[in-house]
Parts: sequence; structure tokens; C-alpha cells
Amino acid sequence: MLVQIPNVLTPEQVRHCREVMARADWVDGRVTAGHQSAQVKRNLQLPEGSKAALEIQDLVLNALNRNPLFMSAVLPKKIFPPLFNRYDAEGGMNFGSHVDNAIRTIRDTGERVRTDVSSTLFLSSPDEYDGGELVIEDTYGTHAVKLPAGDMIVYPGTSLHHVTRVTRGSRVASFFWTESMIGDVTRRAMMFDLDMSIIRLNADHPEHPSVISLTSLYHNLLRQWAQT
Repeated sequence: MLVQIPNVLTPEQVRHCREVMARADWVDGRVTAGHQSAQVKRNLQLPEGSKAALEIQDLVLNALNRNPLFMSAVLPKKIFPPLFNRYDAEGGMNFGSHVDNAIRTIRDTGERVRTDVSSTLFLSSPDEYDGGELVIEDTYGTHAVKLPAGDMIVYPGTSLHHVTRVTRGSRVASFFWTESMIGDVTRRAMMFDLDMSIIRLNADHPEHPSVISLTSLYHNLLRQWAQT
């Protein structure tokens, strides 16, 4: 299930992130890659725990916690602290096909996060760079994603994906993983579809009795399937 979430960050918040990132020091992105990913990963990254990373990390987390579409699509239990990367045309930076590690460990706490859902929050406008598409493979085919700054894509952590070579400019983004209360991707997709249907029905027919019955069904399924 791929879900585009628009306007996670406002233009002002994107601008602030970019200003902080412009002043920051970057390191080789392979510092957070697994053994296989490190062989195909060519990008830069803000160091985990750096002042710049922590400042905009808090901004992103606060925005996620206020975003109802993210909450509905992901049903988050634990969010891995957002990371930040950059792909430059100089050097033809890219990230070859890979699957994200199943478990990530939070650096400061040692807490483990199961990577049920992967997320990429775009911080560059599409006209700032050429290439740099996030290409995701799922059961319905291959999807190339390049979103406006401030928009985000969420997709199953089990998906094979890659970032194409940047040939002009720079692509900057935040990326992170979420452990969902519902680990099964099919059940999570069903819950999202049900929630969206309830919202549409309530908007079109707010007095319809099915709104209450479907809402009850949603919460009873969540009660049965959720791991908290």
C-alpha cells in the first residue's frame, strides 16, 4: 500500500529545514546502511545525533503526530527518529535496489523498531533536480515517486526500492521507519480503506446510521488486531 501524504510540512517549515541543512556538515550515507545496502548506497547524510539533525527531527516528528492521514495509514506504535539525506548530481549519487533492514535500533536508547512502514519526506522541489526518483516495486508493479517539497510517501518496508541517479542539482529528504500497531500489511491496508470509507460516508451523509456501525467495526477490528 503506497499512500501519498500532502503538506506534511508547510513551506515555512521546509524552508527552515533547508536553512539548517545548508549550514550542517554531511557524512557518507553508508554509516546507517546494512551490509548489502552499503554496496549500492551513494549519498550523503546528516550525522545522527548532530545538532542540525536533532533540530529538524523534532520538527518532523511534531508534524507527523498532528497529521491524521499519516496516523490512519500507518497506525504508528513506534517511529524511528527521522534521518536526513542528500543526493548530489556531482558524483552521480544514487541508491541501488534494496530492502530496508527489518529491525532498526535507536542510537541513544537501544530501543528496537520493526520497520513495517518506510517513509520518505521530500524537502526539495521537483524542479530543483533531475533524476532522484524513488522507485518502489510492489505486487501492482513499479512506481516512480517524485513529490513536491513537504509531501511524503509511505510504503511497506518489505518493498524492493531504489533511488535513481541524480543528474542535476541536489535532492534532499527525510527518511524513517515506523513500527505499526498492525504489523500485517494486508490488515493495515484494510483498516486504512475502512477508515477512509467512514470519513467519506460521514462527509456525504453525516446522519447515516451506517457511520456508527462502521465506526464500531473499525474500532473492534483495531482492538482485535492491534499490538500496543
